[in-house]
Amino acid sequence: MNDIRRTILWVIFGFSMVLLWDQWQIYNGHKPTFFPTPPKVEATAPTAAGTTPAANGSSVPAAAPVAGQVTSVPGSAQANTAAPRELIEVRTDVLKLSFDSEGASLVRTEFLKHEDAHRQGANVVLLDESKERVYLAQTGLIAGPAGGHFPTHKTAMRVLAGERTLKDGQDSMSLQFESLAVDGVKLLKTYTFKRGAYDMGVKHEVVNGSNAPVAPQLYLQLVRDGNKPEGESSFYSTFTGPAVYTGAKKYQKFEFTDIEKGKAEFEKQSNDGYIAMVQHYFASAWLLPDNLRRDLFARKVDQNLFAVGMIVPLEPIAPGAKKEVQASFFAGPQEEHKLEALYPGLELVKDYGWLTILAKPLYWLLDKLNGYLHNWGWSIVALVVLLKIAFYWLNAQAYRSMAKMKAVNPRIMEMRERLKDNPQQMQMEMMKIYREEKVNPMGGCLPIAIQIPVFIALYWVLLSTVEMRNAPWIGWVHDLAAPDPFFILPVLMTLSTLLQTWLNPTPPDPMQAKLMWIMPMAFSVMFFFFPAGLVLYWLTNNILSIAQQWLINKQLGVLGR
Repeated sequence: MNDIRRTILWVIFGFSMVLLWDQWQIYNGHKPTFFPTPPKVEATAPTAAGTTPAANGSSVPAAAPVAGQVTSVPGSAQANTAAPRELIEVRTDVLKLSFDSEGASLVRTEFLKHEDAHRQGANVVLLDESKERVYLAQTGLIAGPAGGHFPTHKTAMRVLAGERTLKDGQDSMSLQFESLAVDGVKLLKTYTFKRGAYDMGVKHEVVNGSNAPVAPQLYLQLVRDGNKPEGESSFYSTFTGPAVYTGAKKYQKFEFTDIEKGKAEFEKQSNDGYIAMVQHYFASAWLLPDNLRRDLFARKVDQNLFAVGMIVPLEPIAPGAKKEVQASFFAGPQEEHKLEALYPGLELVKDYGWLTILAKPLYWLLDKLNGYLHNWGWSIVALVVLLKIAFYWLNAQAYRSMAKMKAVNPRIMEMRERLKDNPQQMQMEMMKIYREEKVNPMGGCLPIAIQIPVFIALYWVLLSTVEMRNAPWIGWVHDLAAPDPFFILPVLMTLSTLLQTWLNPTPPDPMQAKLMWIMPMAFSVMFFFFPAGLVLYWLTNNILSIAQQWLINKQLGVLGR
């Protein structure tokens, strides 16, 4: 029974380490070692009808939402080229943005406070329109049931006078675009930027200059290629793809391949919520006021190009009148408490998968600790200490069981040698020894198994928390999201693993005994490539476990056996 238990545990541990290694290879931009995946499809410029050359020579997709009462599509009207096309750059204290005068679309977002881990000296760029990436935020008008032609994201717009750089001491600024008239109807977009904020207000004003009432529909959409970001993992919280949130069905994410196959499942109509594009550490989202009806859509735009968005039917606008719709756009890091303050439920773009119910309170506690300690590294240490205290009794039960197993190990070894030619008798004698010594071979498994989901949830909290990027701990550790530059933590982690192995009972089977030492050594290699924050978490957990196990072994007199 004891041999079977150890074999099962080693198989589970080994397979878990293999999966983690493969995903860490992917995370660092390398090919997986054990389970190769098909090569990603490179983003290609759309060639479908309705696209027009962009300022930088690539193409802008004419994405066509199809939901609700839609009778025409964005980009179906011919682009008006009477006004010169240009890129307008805007800069705040945290953002550098580029807008395309064609449709006043946001085509580039650079985060001035977040360095790119893969390009030295460069900042993180989320939205982009280049050879490497197509990722855009677009809005416009499409016809309702009454038909008509209106300004879309393909319509030429001009920039009205206004500042383009947020100056010192200035809390906010606005940038306004005005479209050329399409059948007498104009669309004005006013972007309002705030100091220290990654969200911006986007006011849409529909001005009816025609001689008849009009009832267009406002659409807001995110268009993105289906490639994962550089270094992105596809394991658990490193999901990349669209998401929809509604009050009724909450957070609903789906893969780009689900859209392509027509299998994307999400609520199609709502009076609240948002649409988003999610990836590791960063996200973008369109938000509308609650109690405003919107149709939700997701569709394939072109080869390896997808759109997710919302359509808002507008009330009829009389000749000479106008209609305003206020929206918000977010593009930035997944800072959980800031997202939740912006819109309840927006924090779910920081995706913990099926472990969310455990991960959210763990992050809350980690964040609170950081509020006192002002150091994410020491906050990790403090959180692990608190968890070990919370699970002290369970761990004690497991370690006592292991200590008893270690105490009876000499009798088991002698019996196995004596009865090696009689397996059936050997098994009977082994069970007799366990009964006499009141040892449960499985007694050390259940207490540890109960804790596994909590520590896995904490693992993904640390892997998903954007605040770990460029966060120092002590001395040589300047970035908890990057590997230890001098491998000090991984070496200590390896040594602690070996010490913990020595404290555990030695398997009676010689082969298992060898594997007991070889496997921890082999899998410790992975920690040389893990982020320093994750290694610090495992190292702290190991040290505390060793201390508790050593004390129990000493109390029971089994040290050194």
